Amino acid sequence: MQNRLIEYARVIVRVGVNIQKGQTLVLTCPVECAAFGRLVAFEAYEAGAGDVVVRWVDDELSRLKFMRADTSIFDEFAEWSKTFFYEYAEKKAAFVSVLATDPELYRDVDPDRLRRSNMAAGKALKSYMDMQMRNDIPWCVVSIPTMSWAAKVFPDVDTEIAVDKLWDAIMSAVRVTGDGTSVDSWREHITRLNGLSEKLNSYQFAKLIYKNSLGTDLTVELPEKAIWGGVGDNAKTGVSFVANMPSEEIATLPKKDGVNGVICSSMPLSLDGVVIRDIRFTVVNGKIVEATATEGLETLVSKLDMDEGARYFGEVALVPHNSPISDLGILFYNTLFDENASCHFAFGKAYPAFSDADDLTEDDLIARGANDSFVHVDFMVGTPDLSITGITPDGKEIAVFTNGNFAI
Repeated sequence: MQNRLIEYARVIVRVGVNIQKGQTLVLTCPVECAAFGRLVAFEAYEAGAGDVVVRWVDDELSRLKFMRADTSIFDEFAEWSKTFFYEYAEKKAAFVSVLATDPELYRDVDPDRLRRSNMAAGKALKSYMDMQMRNDIPWCVVSIPTMSWAAKVFPDVDTEIAVDKLWDAIMSAVRVTGDGTSVDSWREHITRLNGLSEKLNSYQFAKLIYKNSLGTDLTVELPEKAIWGGVGDNAKTGVSFVANMPSEEIATLPKKDGVNGVICSSMPLSLDGVVIRDIRFTVVNGKIVEATATEGLETLVSKLDMDEGARYFGEVALVPHNSPISDLGILFYNTLFDENASCHFAFGKAYPAFSDADDLTEDDLIARGANDSFVHVDFMVGTPDLSITGITPDGKEIAVFTNGNFAI
């Protein structure tokens, strides 16, 4: 196991953010995961990092704040925290975030407190988030088990066993074997998925039509010059990186006002520490005009009402049902993993997935049909019977997905 942990840290550093000699690594890590954080720091220095700056976070303190703090503070975002992100981003640091939150951390927290806090952070860090989405800086989100998360995923076994089981599942999902081959395995994976994205781009689809037995019946228009991206990205410095580990998706953006129909979630969504089940959206001219859920609806609506763009879509992603993570048969209650087991959409801000994105201003992106928002929330829609039909600019129909898997 120690070999696998070291190799996981090495993959994060050398493939995830591809740290360069003299570059600073900014690591956000839960205090509960401190031992792994130290491994990542060690591997970063081994790879030539100039400095490793660690930003510790703590679930229990965060929960305590939302439960007990004076209500006025949720409309504020500390200037020193804003400065922290911007100064390191301007220095072209690499950013790694270890995401390992209890899926139900905020289950009985006032949703309005969460909404206001998210809004304050979104406004303060908008330019920083834009830098991430435009690949100005290399960044990578990863995860490791915590006791509360493991207990949620494996509720029928003792906590220690649950943690071990979750470790095994995560290592499988992120292609870490402990035999020293994981870096090469990731590079092969990147090449394979990028080849598939190139094939999708060759069709230049104008529309996608989604249908399945859950009730999904959705037409998605794609903007002109939109491109499908695979696993690897290139920062503006020319350095390649992988934003999410694991990553099994090929994604693009929809046209803001070009989505119509009904879309139903296929898996629970853990959002702001609340589990939301059975999401169903009715969409008209791109806007979510009706949202229902059997559990967690108040939290979902609070996120949809964050700003004007939150009720429009920003991402459409393809993941085959028979993917390595889906084949594990585990509901992770963690979008980083669950979105890589299923086709998914995101409501909120769009990634600038255009062939000429580097030359486009924010106004240009909006004119092209890209959505803007403070939020970006992925939710899963893939099923074993999902069909996706692509419509080319000349009206030709191409089967993209049949029975939940790629048909091209």
